[in-house]
Amino acid sequence: MVAAGLDRLLKEPGLIPAGRIGLITNHSAVTKALVPGVDALREAGVKVVALFGPEHGVRGDVAAGEHVASGTDARSGLPVHSLYGETRKPTPTMLEGIDHLVFDLQDVGARYYTFLYTLSYCMQAAGENGIPITVLDRPNPLSGAVTEGNLVREGFSSFVGKYPIPNRHGFTVGELARYYRGALGIACELNVVTMEGWRRDMAWEETGLQWVMPSPNIPSVDAARVYPGTCFIEGTTLSEGRGTAKPFETFGAPYVNAEDLADALNAEGLPGCRWRALHFIPTFSKHNGSPCHGCQLHVTDRGAFRPVSAGVHMLSALKRLYPADFAWLPPFREGGPHFIDYLGGSDALRHQIDSGIPPAEILAGWDEAREPFDSKRAEFFLYE
Repeated sequence: MVAAGLDRLLKEPGLIPAGRIGLITNHSAVTKALVPGVDALREAGVKVVALFGPEHGVRGDVAAGEHVASGTDARSGLPVHSLYGETRKPTPTMLEGIDHLVFDLQDVGARYYTFLYTLSYCMQAAGENGIPITVLDRPNPLSGAVTEGNLVREGFSSFVGKYPIPNRHGFTVGELARYYRGALGIACELNVVTMEGWRRDMAWEETGLQWVMPSPNIPSVDAARVYPGTCFIEGTTLSEGRGTAKPFETFGAPYVNAEDLADALNAEGLPGCRWRALHFIPTFSKHNGSPCHGCQLHVTDRGAFRPVSAGVHMLSALKRLYPADFAWLPPFREGGPHFIDYLGGSDALRHQIDSGIPPAEILAGWDEAREPFDSKRAEFFLYE
């Protein structure tokens, strides 16, 4: 069984940082016995004096995209500083009285996850204020053996893709922190408490750990496994399954013929997956209350499955089958990038899909663009 960084720290008191601790965490950071990390650390005598809340909040009770409020944590009585509201980087005032920052959040292995950039901002603040930061490492649910996708281009940086890392990055959060410091130049005093028993090719199901959903719409490992590809649907007017029991595994819209779409996608013969025709009514978000038709993406071989490839094929099929109805979400501001441009790392994906460029050609270009990242990333590995 894998021991996450939190469990190692609790088992080996010598790993516990000295002094007053500011803990960047949420509900997904639990011990192997499912005890919340903040509770376990305080019970072990660690002097946690403040909490920092990423997207969804310290206790996971804030919906996607909604601002997290600062205040007081009801259970621990500790002050909570929001890192998903007016500021996303700890301020000097927030860091007063803190000797050491500790970061413990469960990532899902995709560059869209805002936790990754909360980490980078905390590393920047730690360096600027002369405070060490320790990352308690956790498994990458997608394994660390494969990368997929392209790199974020200049001009398309956002909180769902701030740095030139691929859609499926293949790092643990501890390794990513090392990459931030070593490759991207974020200067800070960094320590990583590594896991025990984790391998790069390990699937989540092999870790022996329980899945605690890190955000409300990644309720299962199955959702996490498809997310690097199906998240592209968020950049369209189709439902990505929010408001259903299977967000990101299901997608559709009122105008889709479910059976035709499933047949078209399955005809592509992509390894490790099948699309099943599906009919659903979202209870919130896009197409709330309206009958939708589409597919559920089933993973049949997790080792062979490539979610980013699947996502590009989905966009291509939808545009080809429904050219008059398929649409991208409009830009957040006039003249700005579309949301799909932030997810895709540039506006190239949108233009390629609109122009009918075959998915194989799109993906081949991404493989070439990713080579500089792939050739360098092993320098920052902590696990074989």
